Amino acid sequence: MAQLLTVLFWSAIAGVAITYLVYPLLVIFWPGKRSAPLAYKITDNLPEVTLIFAAYNEEVVIEEKLLSVFESAYPQNKLNVLVGSDKSTDRTDEIVLNLTRKYRNLQLVRFEQRTGKSGIINKLVELSATPIIVATDANIIFKPDTLFELVKHFKQPEIKLIGGNLMYNTKRETGIAAQEHAYLNWENKVKQAESMRWRLVVGVEGGCYAIRRDWFTPIPPLTFMEDFFITMATLKRGGQVWFASEATCFEDVSTELGEEFKRKVRISIGNWQNLNRFAGLITKPFYPLGLAFLCHKVLRWFTPFLALFAFGVALLLAAPGNVYTYFISFLLAVLLLLPLDFLLMKRNLHTGILRFINHFVMMNIALLAGFINYSKGVKSNVWQPTKRNQ
Repeated sequence: MAQLLTVLFWSAIAGVAITYLVYPLLVIFWPGKRSAPLAYKITDNLPEVTLIFAAYNEEVVIEEKLLSVFESAYPQNKLNVLVGSDKSTDRTDEIVLNLTRKYRNLQLVRFEQRTGKSGIINKLVELSATPIIVATDANIIFKPDTLFELVKHFKQPEIKLIGGNLMYNTKRETGIAAQEHAYLNWENKVKQAESMRWRLVVGVEGGCYAIRRDWFTPIPPLTFMEDFFITMATLKRGGQVWFASEATCFEDVSTELGEEFKRKVRISIGNWQNLNRFAGLITKPFYPLGLAFLCHKVLRWFTPFLALFAFGVALLLAAPGNVYTYFISFLLAVLLLLPLDFLLMKRNLHTGILRFINHFVMMNIALLAGFINYSKGVKSNVWQPTKRNQ
C-alpha cells in the first residue's frame, strides 16, 4: 500500500513539474528543425481584412483603440472595422459613431440585448465579407505595424490562424502587475517555440488574432475563452496555427488581485468547457498536438487537483523527518504567508518572491472556482470589463 501511495504522490508532483517546467524547457531548448513560414512584404498585394471586436461600456479606451487601428501601416483600402456594442450604456456608441464620420470603413453594430462576446463575434464574422478576419478586444492597443505583422504569414497557404504577441503596457510594481507580466512573457516564449517547431499554438490570445474567414468555426452559445475554442477547432480540422511574435500589441493589466481573480475564474470556466469539447485531441494525434495540449494546458488546469491529491497522500505517508512531512510543512507555510502578502499589498509594498507565490496560488484557486462554476452549469457569458489602469 505504501508503495502505491508513493507512486501516486510522485506522479502528482511530476504532473505539476511537467506543465510548469519540464515541457516549456524542452519545447524551447530541445534541438530540432525550426523554420518561419512564407510572408508577404508590405509592398505586396495584401489580402483584405475585417477587424472585429465586442465592446461593452468601453468609453475610456475605445477611441484610443480605434485610432491605433486606423493609424496602422496596413493599406486603408484593404481594412474594414466592425464594432459590436453589447448594449453599452455609456458613451461607447457615441464615440464610435463620431469616428465613423472620419473613417468610412468603420461600422457600429449595436446589439439591443446583452449577448456576450462569443455571440457578437459570430454575428460580426457573418456580416464580414473579406478573406481574413482579425479579432481583438476594445482595450488592446495596436502598434502601426501590428496588423501587417499579424497578417503577413497568410502567404503560407497551410496557415489558417495566426496569434499576435500581447504584452502588458505597465511599469507598475503594485498589486500583481509584475507577476502577470512575467507569466505572459514566459507563455509567449512557449507559444513561439511550439509554432516554430510544430506549426501549432495551443491557444492564441483573444485580444489579437487573425483567421481565414472560411476556417472560422461558429462559437457555441455560452462559451467563455472563445479564442481557445477557435484555436482548437482550427487544429482539429488540420489547419496550422502560427504565433506572430512581431505582431505586438499592448494591454494595461489590472493591478488589483480581486479583478484579476474574477478574470481568471472566467478563463477557468472556458478551460473546462473546451476540455470537454476537445479532450479527444489528446490522443488523436498524440504527437505533436496531443502532447502540447496535455502538457501545456490540461496538466496546468489540473494542477490544483494534483496539489490537493499530493497533500492528501502526503498526510498518509508522513513520518518524522521524511520528505512527505517537509512537503506538508511547505504547503502550510505558503498558506500562512499569504495573509502577510495581502497586508503588504494593501500598503503598496512589493514583496518579490512572496508575491509570485501568492499569484500562483491565486491562479490555482481561480481554477478550482471556475471548475465549481462550470459544474453548476453556465447560464450566461455576458461580462463586465475588467477594471484596469487605463
